[in-house]
Amino acid sequence: MSGETLTIGVLPLGRPTFDVAFAEEMLAGMMADLRASGHRLIGPEKLLMDADATQAAMTDIKAEKPDRILILQVTFTDAALTCRIADTFPQPLAIWAVPEPRLGGRLRLNAFCGLNLASHALGLRNRLFSWRYAAPHTSGIEALLTEEPMVCPLISQITDADPEYGGALLDGLRGRTIARIGAHPDGFDTCAYDSARLADLIGMTVTGFELADLFDRARAAPEAAATGLKTELSANLAGLDQVDQTQLDRSLRLKLALDGMKAEGGFDAFAIRCWPETFTEYGGAVCGPASMMGEGRVPCACEADVYGAATQLLLQAASDQPVFLVDLVDLDSSDDTGVVWHCGQAPMSMAEPEAIARATIHTNRKMPLLFEFPLKPGPVTFVRLSQARGQQSLIIARGEMLKRDMAFTGTSGVVRFDRPAEEVLTRVIDSGLEHHMALAYGDHVGALESFAAAAGLPVIHL
Repeated sequence: MSGETLTIGVLPLGRPTFDVAFAEEMLAGMMADLRASGHRLIGPEKLLMDADATQAAMTDIKAEKPDRILILQVTFTDAALTCRIADTFPQPLAIWAVPEPRLGGRLRLNAFCGLNLASHALGLRNRLFSWRYAAPHTSGIEALLTEEPMVCPLISQITDADPEYGGALLDGLRGRTIARIGAHPDGFDTCAYDSARLADLIGMTVTGFELADLFDRARAAPEAAATGLKTELSANLAGLDQVDQTQLDRSLRLKLALDGMKAEGGFDAFAIRCWPETFTEYGGAVCGPASMMGEGRVPCACEADVYGAATQLLLQAASDQPVFLVDLVDLDSSDDTGVVWHCGQAPMSMAEPEAIARATIHTNRKMPLLFEFPLKPGPVTFVRLSQARGQQSLIIARGEMLKRDMAFTGTSGVVRFDRPAEEVLTRVIDSGLEHHMALAYGDHVGALESFAAAAGLPVIHL
């Protein structure tokens, strides 16, 4: 199609909880590039912040009979609207997500994570698409607009690793229990699960609770226990007195509530619907409590990600150390590095020793308690019990966490993968990987391959 003028339907997706002014600046640059391409553009040139605005734009675009559909992933969004767009338009589909500078401040756009969720959801639906992860005013726009879909699904392979050690890992996971608190958010296909399928795979069981159960327990926690937990934390965490003390108390009570649920139910891990209700209905973050639970070898997965919690238990067993469930939020080919991040819930033992671990607030919701520190340098292993493209597999990566300044607020680290960053970027999108991976320090690839052999799971190496 090169040289042909196309009619392109453009849908710029964003969310008001991110840096809207910066997002609008990025959108202006993206639209300038699109106009310079010479193709006919239809659709709004403003951020579509909700389903109603997006549906109205889709209706207008559909009437114009576009040749292609382009989603501009300007900030993070879940995949619900992307899937609705894909279902509405049979035309070739493309997604352009923008990176943001690693300045040590808040994650202002988190657009890569939105692309990650979209690739997983579209992969489950067997919908191929083209994609681009690049700043405005960089080359490559014409290929995105005119070429065939770029996604090339990866083929998982049965490993030839010795299953003996992996069999012991698998046996150790059988009978483990996960408490799922609340349902995963809409548009997070990455966090969907089938309890029977998980039980068949590794023998874990899931017990469901409502968020109200957690909140009621937290409100009923003894004041003295919350005060004692704050005193204990203050020995290793600076700035506790600088955050809102009422919200801090609520947050600490969530830790006490989780402790109580574990004591009563014997749960080995939790998968918690962490937002928005912990902020909007309860009034305190569960991120700091998740960090403390993880340090105590009771991993907690965000967004009610049950397979994420199961993955944490696997990697914890393989590594014999605390694990951290991360988002991959950036890959930079020019620096050959990626950034892994989560709001503020890495186990404290992963902190860079020379850094001061601090108490902080959630960057979007503005409530404590979150931890803030860069991750320490050293070899790291990533893994995901994956359901990408509807097939269960084990997705593994290895790298080196670098001694770098903190890329974004919360808990984050700059990692150099075994493969070049550009290849990792492509393989993440091609695989349809979920947006959560478990991280542990050390090289545990051999143990994980052995586990996969014992469990009959095919493997994809990023």
